[in-house]
Amino acid sequence: METQETREALARAENSMKVYVALSAVALVAVVAVAGAGQQVNTFMWVRAVLLPVVAVLLHRMAVAASRGSRRAFERLRTLAVVMPVAIIAVDLIPGVCPPWYTVTQTVCMLPVIRVAFLTRSPAPRPDPS
Repeated sequence: METQETREALARAENSMKVYVALSAVALVAVVAVAGAGQQVNTFMWVRAVLLPVVAVLLHRMAVAASRGSRRAFERLRTLAVVMPVAIIAVDLIPGVCPPWYTVTQTVCMLPVIRVAFLTRSPAPRPDPS
Protein backbone atom coordinates (compact mmCIF):
# COMPACT_ATOMS: atom_id res chain seq x y z
CA MET A 1 0.00 0.00 0.00
CA GLU A 2 1.27 3.46 -0.90
CA THR A 3 1.98 5.84 1.92
CA GLN A 4 0.83 9.45 2.05
CA GLU A 5 4.47 10.46 1.65
CA THR A 6 4.73 8.43 -1.56
CA ARG A 7 1.56 9.98 -2.97
CA GLU A 8 2.82 13.48 -2.16
CA ALA A 9 6.24 12.84 -3.75
CA LEU A 10 4.63 11.49 -6.92
CA ALA A 11 2.20 14.42 -7.04
CA ARG A 12 5.20 16.79 -6.85
CA ALA A 13 6.86 14.83 -9.66
CA GLU A 14 3.70 15.13 -11.75
CA ASN A 15 3.61 18.90 -11.13
CA SER A 16 7.29 19.16 -12.08
CA MET A 17 6.51 17.48 -15.37
CA LYS A 18 3.75 20.05 -15.98
CA VAL A 19 6.37 22.76 -15.49
CA TYR A 20 8.68 20.94 -17.89
CA VAL A 21 5.93 20.81 -20.53
CA ALA A 22 5.42 24.57 -20.18
CA LEU A 23 9.14 25.39 -20.23
CA SER A 24 9.81 23.24 -23.28
CA ALA A 25 6.95 24.99 -25.09
CA VAL A 26 8.46 28.36 -24.15
CA ALA A 27 11.84 27.16 -25.46
CA LEU A 28 10.20 26.27 -28.78
CA VAL A 29 8.59 29.72 -28.94
CA ALA A 30 12.01 31.27 -28.22
CA VAL A 31 13.57 29.41 -31.15
CA VAL A 32 10.72 30.53 -33.40
CA ALA A 33 11.13 34.13 -32.19
CA VAL A 34 14.89 34.13 -32.71
CA ALA A 35 14.51 32.67 -36.19
CA GLY A 36 11.76 35.18 -36.94
CA ALA A 37 14.07 38.00 -35.89
CA GLY A 38 16.52 36.89 -38.56
CA GLN A 39 19.05 35.25 -36.25
CA GLN A 40 20.60 31.96 -37.24
CA VAL A 41 18.92 28.85 -35.84
CA ASN A 42 20.54 25.58 -36.88
CA THR A 43 18.84 22.29 -37.67
CA PHE A 44 19.89 20.78 -34.34
CA MET A 45 18.11 23.57 -32.46
CA TRP A 46 14.95 23.17 -34.55
CA VAL A 47 14.81 19.42 -34.10
CA ARG A 48 15.47 19.62 -30.36
CA ALA A 49 13.00 22.49 -29.92
CA VAL A 50 10.24 20.51 -31.62
CA LEU A 51 10.98 17.10 -30.08
CA LEU A 52 11.40 18.11 -26.45
CA PRO A 53 7.82 19.38 -25.96
CA VAL A 54 6.62 16.03 -27.33
CA VAL A 55 8.93 14.18 -24.94
CA ALA A 56 7.74 16.45 -22.12
CA VAL A 57 4.12 15.44 -22.72
CA LEU A 58 5.13 11.76 -22.71
CA LEU A 59 7.06 12.22 -19.46
CA HIS A 60 4.05 13.95 -17.93
CA ARG A 61 1.88 10.99 -18.90
CA MET A 62 4.41 8.67 -17.25
CA ALA A 63 4.31 10.79 -14.11
CA VAL A 64 0.52 10.60 -14.07
CA ALA A 65 0.63 6.82 -14.50
CA ALA A 66 3.27 6.54 -11.76
CA SER A 67 1.16 8.63 -9.40
CA ARG A 68 -1.70 6.21 -10.09
CA GLY A 69 0.48 3.29 -9.04
CA SER A 70 2.12 2.07 -12.24
CA ARG A 71 5.46 0.60 -11.25
CA ARG A 72 6.56 0.39 -14.89
CA ALA A 73 5.85 4.10 -15.49
CA PHE A 74 7.61 4.95 -12.24
CA GLU A 75 10.76 3.05 -13.25
CA ARG A 76 10.81 4.63 -16.72
CA LEU A 77 10.28 8.11 -15.31
CA ARG A 78 12.93 7.49 -12.69
CA THR A 79 15.49 6.46 -15.32
CA LEU A 80 14.69 9.17 -17.85
CA ALA A 81 14.77 11.88 -15.19
CA VAL A 82 18.44 11.07 -14.60
CA VAL A 83 19.54 10.36 -18.18
CA MET A 84 17.82 13.24 -19.99
CA PRO A 85 19.37 16.21 -18.15
CA VAL A 86 22.85 14.75 -18.40
CA ALA A 87 22.49 14.00 -22.10
CA ILE A 88 20.81 17.25 -23.05
CA ILE A 89 23.10 19.56 -21.12
CA ALA A 90 26.25 17.63 -22.14
CA VAL A 91 25.40 17.85 -25.85
CA ASP A 92 24.58 21.56 -25.56
CA LEU A 93 27.98 22.18 -23.98
CA ILE A 94 29.86 20.78 -27.00
CA PRO A 95 31.46 23.85 -28.59
CA GLY A 96 29.74 24.95 -31.78
CA VAL A 97 26.59 22.86 -31.36
CA CYS A 98 24.40 25.73 -30.24
CA PRO A 99 24.70 29.30 -28.96
CA PRO A 100 25.00 30.00 -25.21
CA TRP A 101 21.45 31.38 -24.95
CA TYR A 102 20.10 28.06 -26.19
CA THR A 103 22.23 26.10 -23.73
CA VAL A 104 20.88 28.25 -20.89
CA THR A 105 17.30 27.77 -22.14
CA GLN A 106 17.68 24.00 -22.29
CA THR A 107 19.34 23.89 -18.87
CA VAL A 108 16.44 25.83 -17.34
CA CYS A 109 14.05 23.40 -19.02
CA MET A 110 15.85 20.50 -17.35
CA LEU A 111 15.50 21.88 -13.80
CA PRO A 112 12.05 20.32 -13.19
CA VAL A 113 13.32 17.04 -14.65
CA ILE A 114 16.28 17.13 -12.26
CA ARG A 115 13.80 17.69 -9.43
CA VAL A 116 11.94 14.56 -10.53
CA ALA A 117 15.22 12.63 -10.51
CA PHE A 118 15.65 13.53 -6.85
CA LEU A 119 12.00 12.94 -5.97
CA THR A 120 11.96 9.48 -7.52
CA ARG A 121 15.16 8.47 -5.79
CA SER A 122 14.14 9.61 -2.32
CA PRO A 123 13.01 6.94 0.13
CA ALA A 124 9.34 7.98 -0.14
CA PRO A 125 8.20 7.16 -3.68
CA ARG A 126 8.03 3.42 -3.99
CA PRO A 127 4.77 2.36 -5.65
CA ASP A 128 3.53 -1.11 -4.90
CA PRO A 129 5.12 -3.69 -7.20
CA SER A 130 1.81 -4.42 -8.93
